[in-house]
Amino acid sequence: MPNPNTRRGLLIILSSPSGAGKSTLARRLMEWDPTLKFSVSATTRAPRAGEEDGVHYHFMNESRFKSAVVDGGMLEHAHVFGNFYGSPLAPVREAIEAGNDVLFDIDWQGAQQIKTSALRDHVLSIFVLPPSISELRRRLVSRGQDTSDVIQKRMQKSWDEISHWDGYDYVLINDDLDASFERLKTIVEAERLRQPQQPGLVDFVRGLHAEFEEGER
Repeated sequence: MPNPNTRRGLLIILSSPSGAGKSTLARRLMEWDPTLKFSVSATTRAPRAGEEDGVHYHFMNESRFKSAVVDGGMLEHAHVFGNFYGSPLAPVREAIEAGNDVLFDIDWQGAQQIKTSALRDHVLSIFVLPPSISELRRRLVSRGQDTSDVIQKRMQKSWDEISHWDGYDYVLINDDLDASFERLKTIVEAERLRQPQQPGLVDFVRGLHAEFEEGER
């Protein structure tokens, strides 16, 4: 009888304003399930010291990148600060057909493109909100990574990002990191059981029917 546990992978999208905890949740998710793959973006910018092609980014020239977009080879793409960035379709399709989930750390614009792509039936989108704006600012300051000017720009950008919360399948208010991660795991485990993620179910049920009919003879 066919194996009913065979499944397709999910395209798991995590979005949030900077400082809401998205990156920490993504890291914990990958530690929880080592089979989960992180989507490696393509870019037209030059590699920085220590960056490896295919590991940190897929480095492309502009002509190749634009051709990939025209040919439908990018799930999503954007032009940022003079360079193009995007998520190649082929490795993601290969991963989910092999039953591996792929994690995307992208903004709402990229999320919308993926949700209307050829793989839209396998998308799980989650938006992470801070418990308050004052807490969001506190987290950005406490990280000690940015100047006050950069923090202010991140805060200004957060307003636009938060306004797109309702375009996601799930919303997590990250008031407690441990509790938020438990909720995130619950969401992922449940979504893995959706019918479109279990292509073996149809043949399995047919097998049950055939077995039943054999017994009735």
